[in-house]
Amino acid sequence: MTQQLDDHWFTEVFDSHGSAFSLKISEKLLDVQSPYQHLEVYATQTYGNLMVLDGCVMLTDRDNFLYHEMMSHPALFTHADPRRVVIIGGGDCGTLREVLKHPGVEKVTQIDIDEEVTKASERFFPALTSSNDDPRAELLFEDGVKWIDTAPAESVDIIIIDSTDPVGPAEGLFKVDFLAKCHRLLRSGGVMVQQSESPLYHSTTIIRELRADMRKAGFDSVATLPFPQPVYPSGWWSATLAGKGMDVNVFREDAAARADLALDYYSVELHRGALVLPPFMRHQLAD
Repeated sequence: MTQQLDDHWFTEVFDSHGSAFSLKISEKLLDVQSPYQHLEVYATQTYGNLMVLDGCVMLTDRDNFLYHEMMSHPALFTHADPRRVVIIGGGDCGTLREVLKHPGVEKVTQIDIDEEVTKASERFFPALTSSNDDPRAELLFEDGVKWIDTAPAESVDIIIIDSTDPVGPAEGLFKVDFLAKCHRLLRSGGVMVQQSESPLYHSTTIIRELRADMRKAGFDSVATLPFPQPVYPSGWWSATLAGKGMDVNVFREDAAARADLALDYYSVELHRGALVLPPFMRHQLAD
């Protein structure tokens, strides 16, 4: 992926797939080189503020709810009784906010290596960080892979891997040995969810390999849920769930239907439909 910028447009080019995505910008609000990545924030004319890491679009005000709701609520309504949640990555804190909408959750620990992302979100995306002061939230700025190494076995109900693409600081989060460590950390009945890139561009590579590695790591079931994400490559994204001693293709439909969580995308009907993959994905992901 490459970044192109003139005075009026931000463009992310996906050379490998011969496509690009552009947003008309008003001004650059932030430009920071952290120890880990290049962070930029722009004001756009139609999508609100835009966050970019190493030239790749991370989120906008206008459509981030799609990603954050699908990275959190399917897993939380799949687990029988989620109380202890860990988020690896997620420095913009949007997923943290969604998890904390569930009153039964007792503690959420978020581990992101780059504090600059959270600082930028507090300044330019305050709605996403509105739950950071919740007493159930613990924010750590360190290496999530190393944190997982030392965490007690069978101490967590849900692990959410809210990472960037599988390159640079996030590369280790897609490896089978890391997935096995996550399996060790989960209690029986636990759920792991990993952002898993574009169904259109990556079904036969990243998604297929991730599902296979989850099974190699000891997980008993997997499910990939596609959802729209206009600002990401192809405009279509996915989250892949894995279950320890449980089936992630079944969820608590009654609880999801009763929940009053002020959501913009997720619903019981949406979750049910997302579990039904289109034929091309069923063919490409067949075990």
